[in-house]
Amino acid sequence: MSFGHACVDVYQGSVAALVPFFVAERAYSYAAASGIVLAASLLSSVVQPLFGALTDKWAMPWLLPVSALVGGAGVALSGVGGSYALTLAVVAVSGIGVAAYHPEAARVARVASRGSHTAMGWFSLGGNIGFATAPLLVAAVVATGGLGATPLLMVPAVAGAVLCAAAVRALRTPGSSSAATRGRDAVGRDDWPSFLRLSGAIVCRSIVFVGLSAFIALYVRERTHGGEFSGTAALFVLYLGGAVGTVAGGRLATRHSRVTVVRWSYALSVLAVAGVVLVPGPVLYLFVALTSGTLYVPFSLHVTLGQDYLPRRVGTASGVTLGLSVSVGGVASPLIGALADTTSLQLALAPLIALPAVGWLLLRPLREPAMPEATRYDLPTRAHAATGGDPRRSASTFVYRHGALPSDHTSGSGPHPATTAPGCTGEVAGGRLRE
Repeated sequence: MSFGHACVDVYQGSVAALVPFFVAERAYSYAAASGIVLAASLLSSVVQPLFGALTDKWAMPWLLPVSALVGGAGVALSGVGGSYALTLAVVAVSGIGVAAYHPEAARVARVASRGSHTAMGWFSLGGNIGFATAPLLVAAVVATGGLGATPLLMVPAVAGAVLCAAAVRALRTPGSSSAATRGRDAVGRDDWPSFLRLSGAIVCRSIVFVGLSAFIALYVRERTHGGEFSGTAALFVLYLGGAVGTVAGGRLATRHSRVTVVRWSYALSVLAVAGVVLVPGPVLYLFVALTSGTLYVPFSLHVTLGQDYLPRRVGTASGVTLGLSVSVGGVASPLIGALADTTSLQLALAPLIALPAVGWLLLRPLREPAMPEATRYDLPTRAHAATGGDPRRSASTFVYRHGALPSDHTSGSGPHPATTAPGCTGEVAGGRLRE
């Protein structure tokens, strides 16, 4: 799932990476270039919660390989022809493909991770790696073959479709409950006020990250007086630092509460973004890395917090925290571009300094969500078959009390407080529940 996530998120990173080439080859203004980022984000923002709601009612694992191919096809066609309208249309199609992928992928990843924050961090890391490699992949293809070579960017989509199909097949369990049944059986109450506060903070983060993604390559070239490579390197650092931050976030969440880690990350982001906007010269790269890390430490924690604030609507929570609240930042990109056209790029990026502080204020009242008493996840077919398919004794269900069971506890034996949920007695061994 992590490698498949990397292949899909290449296309989220590719849109921003293509912006300098659209400006250079087609003489697009800042506003026109940011419109391409908006096209990838707008439809994605609208349809992503719809896909999340669908996955709350029905399991849709087939959507993962299909959405990977759709996301890749849009970006692959973006350099074909010189029409601005056509470019907007195909990039929007790519955004829809990416939107369709994330809600179901987050649900399947939570199943595969058995609730581990660290494992979910590795899943998110895959997406960060996809983001990070996008500028290098785009530069290698477009810098040598021009925008007409973008069809070569379809290769990761094909690889991602194959990996997603293999992951879904490994996790498929005959006779497993539908997504709707899991939602009805989930224990816990949806906490909408906390979820909406979390979503508002993620929107602030999204505007900062998408705004920097769209313009950091052009901004660094302007501030360091470098060439195309200096801008590509800055975008690579922005995305690569996210990979480090995501893993760090999962680790920190095993030692501190998720809400505490997220709050501190937003607070530190204010200083890091200020450094990007205000500090000149090569040291700018250091602040780009710090910004990336602080923005990405809470990334996977956003997803699990959202799912736990809405335990009965996991698909919707995933669609918003991993999709809508992330992609909606692209809506602000044209405003940044228009301001840059009339003033300067530095002045246009300056408001981004305040947004993490707004996010921190929204997060202040939040508390660690009340975990469901017991959560049921479907595990691979092999374990199900080994028990003769008995749903009561089957190792294809892993029941744990979220919060009592350490996120990295996947081995060992003996009584464990996680097994004290009502109707559930026994011990955890080898990552499975034995009655």
